[in-house]
Amino acid sequence: MPPREADLGEAELEVLKALWDDAPLTVREVMNLLHKQRRKVAYTTVLTFLTRLEQKGYVKSDKSELAYVYTPIVSREGVAKSRLKSFLSQLYDGAAGPLVLQLMREEKFSSDEIAELQKLIDRLDTKKRKR
Repeated sequence: MPPREADLGEAELEVLKALWDDAPLTVREVMNLLHKQRRKVAYTTVLTFLTRLEQKGYVKSDKSELAYVYTPIVSREGVAKSRLKSFLSQLYDGAAGPLVLQLMREEKFSSDEIAELQKLIDRLDTKKRKR
């Protein structure tokens, strides 16, 4: 059974982000990455988060060496998709359009991001005309 995004706490998400960026990692390596991000956490705290993430099905560990090595099982995109669906359901009754429109009004986008959005809009428009 895949993990449920609601089970993922903020601190656990920070640990998972470190793994997405640099896995596989030991507990100490995750702790050092968090320290570089100015998140002061103890070794045992990081170990607790990794253990919870493994129990919840987000990461797996290799315990064949002296130091356990952790690797994410769930992708960043998978968690983002799950969280976005939940967010859309809670705030917009599942409709993506109002969220996209609000983001376009409120947020700043780079030229590359705008070009990518335009490509997506053009592709959707072409599909709509073919129907």
